[in-house]
Amino acid sequence: MMFSHISDIHLGLMQYGLEERENDIYSAFNESIDTSIKDHVDFVIFAGDIFHVPNPSGTAIVQMANALKRLKESQIESFFVLGEHDISRIRSTPIPYVYHNLNFSKYVGNGKPVVYKNVLIAGFDKIRKSEMQNYYDKFEQIDKAAKEHMGHKILVMHQGISEINKFAGELSSTDLPRNFTYYAMGHLHDQFLKQFSHLSGPVAYPGSIETTASEGIKESQKGFYEVDISGKEAKPNWIKLDTRPQISQKTEFDTLEKTVSDILEKISKLAKKPIVEIRISGDNIESDIVQTQMARLAPQTLHYVWRLIQNNDGNSSVLLDRPASIDDELIRLASNCLGKNELATFAIMELLPLLSSNRTDEAEQLVIERFEQFKRSK
Repeated sequence: MMFSHISDIHLGLMQYGLEERENDIYSAFNESIDTSIKDHVDFVIFAGDIFHVPNPSGTAIVQMANALKRLKESQIESFFVLGEHDISRIRSTPIPYVYHNLNFSKYVGNGKPVVYKNVLIAGFDKIRKSEMQNYYDKFEQIDKAAKEHMGHKILVMHQGISEINKFAGELSSTDLPRNFTYYAMGHLHDQFLKQFSHLSGPVAYPGSIETTASEGIKESQKGFYEVDISGKEAKPNWIKLDTRPQISQKTEFDTLEKTVSDILEKISKLAKKPIVEIRISGDNIESDIVQTQMARLAPQTLHYVWRLIQNNDGNSSVLLDRPASIDDELIRLASNCLGKNELATFAIMELLPLLSSNRTDEAEQLVIERFEQFKRSK
């Protein structure tokens, strides 16, 4: 028996305002579904952040529906929990519930275990750090159910673990229920797999299926897990997806021309136009020369950007310690300014994505709904 573990899909994200980037995510997602069908998995788990915003476009909604339909036609069941990008703090019914109500997919984010083909599956939607204390009793209850179940037990969560990422960790591995044979995690966008000695199975983050706005430009591979549970232990195998190449290069101003030439040589061997970032350091940097050199990349790239960096140790240490999720850091900073985490989450997770995609009418309507909700609460 085998299942797929896919997370952080972010359907509908239009990075850099480019339709091609939105289509890149659809392409990677459909590849993960096609591969799962080809490999005859028994079921699929979606570990949160199905959509990029709680009120996704019609195209994003249809893309997910078509994927679930293809799984159903291949007799492959699917299960999902909600990530923070799926949950609206002012609207009561998340869009993915529609798929559950239509029996396209099964929602397991309420902590109530279900059994499918003798596999116990339990999950939780994204839990705020401030709310975590309220969930420990629920963790104990599902841990008891897992201990009593004789087959495989899968826990699905969209949370950061502090031992894996100190910036995005809302709980530690010792907080997790101990008796699950596989921990299907979401939220962290980089692939990560670890077996903790106090847990009965591996903790697995497949990472996002495409590089998202919160990750910056970096050379990385994206994919998902296919997990073999035909034996006693869960054995995850990470499947690489064919995503758009990204190149991030550091150079001195004096060698910028050669760096651009080297990148163009590298690009000539790629099947897809890449996204390119060049970080430039040096003294007496002349912006007109930089722009002239960077313009050479325009015909061969989907998107390019250049940044000035300083040559000092302090800057390097800041880069090494930067948060893995820019969204989390933005929420933290916004919360400090606004005084309330709820308002910060609304501003960063719901309002900002609409404004950055020029969906101003929807953003305006969202603000009005928020204001009306505020008036009713008084």
